Amino acid sequence: MGKELERFSRDKTIRVINDYASRGIPFVFLISFNGDENMVATPSEAARAGFHIEMPGLVNHNLDNAPGEPIQFSKHPMEKNRYCEAFSHVIDQIHYGNSFLLNLTFPTPIETNYSLRDIFLSSKAPYKLLMENELVVFSPERFVRIQEDTITSNPMKGTIDSKVPGAYRLLATDKKEDAEHNTIVDLIRNDLSSIASSVRVKRFKYIEKLRTHQGELLQMSSEITGKLPHNYKATLGERLFKLLPAGSICGAPKKKTVEIIREVEGYERGFYTGIFGYFDGQNLDSAVAIRYIEKQDERLVFKSGGGITFQSDWEKEFDEMQKKVYVPIY
Repeated sequence: MGKELERFSRDKTIRVINDYASRGIPFVFLISFNGDENMVATPSEAARAGFHIEMPGLVNHNLDNAPGEPIQFSKHPMEKNRYCEAFSHVIDQIHYGNSFLLNLTFPTPIETNYSLRDIFLSSKAPYKLLMENELVVFSPERFVRIQEDTITSNPMKGTIDSKVPGAYRLLATDKKEDAEHNTIVDLIRNDLSSIASSVRVKRFKYIEKLRTHQGELLQMSSEITGKLPHNYKATLGERLFKLLPAGSICGAPKKKTVEIIREVEGYERGFYTGIFGYFDGQNLDSAVAIRYIEKQDERLVFKSGGGITFQSDWEKEFDEMQKKVYVPIY
């Protein structure tokens, strides 16, 4: 493994992205939730530093030797009382009118016989990231894709175990999930309108299956599109940061909700719920850094969460947060 990649500030990240994009230089990137610790590098530079990506249009590594043995995976959820206290504080803030949707997350210690590299090589997901001996992400959620002058986002909100009787109908008609999804669609539509024109919801509330080592989950998404100006590459960095943090992993209204998140969660998200992606010299694709495992000292921590509204039940939200502690290996 080569030299470790430099961590950039927000301002330097914007400058480097603008420079590479305007000159048509391919690059990969990782931006933290706070936006103040980021990495941008060419795909080969990233690979030499142990920063590996798999996504549509790019695999920047030749790693192999995925383990042949079955995965063993156990989790150690946080105390329910601690979650309930945080949840109650969020509900109070919603009743005060300071937020109407907040994505509450917490770390869950896990144990597995697989290394981070093993999980990276064995997991099935459209967007995967490995930082050797530091973290692994296997994300099902696109952040934005840019093809020519069209920008597209596919926010995901609403999850249910597919084994639940009538799961499709329940997910499609649940009032809490419906309100949460509608809020995020409106938020992303507004976000895209700040950097693009002709923004519209192209597909609304479609349901996909996610396979995990524990079985199948159903996930609800929508597709929102807009048009960018022909010279957008010269300001691509500013445009990306205008959209951050991703609406689906913070909530609305964004600024105040992020303040509440920092107050109530009591831990650093770091790169979790940031974004990562690839610019190929012409087009860009990116993902939200969810389904995320991080190495802390000698233990592994899985960070997960879910959206809270005034209709939420704390026990159901706690259970949903734990259902998202999985690896898509099957």
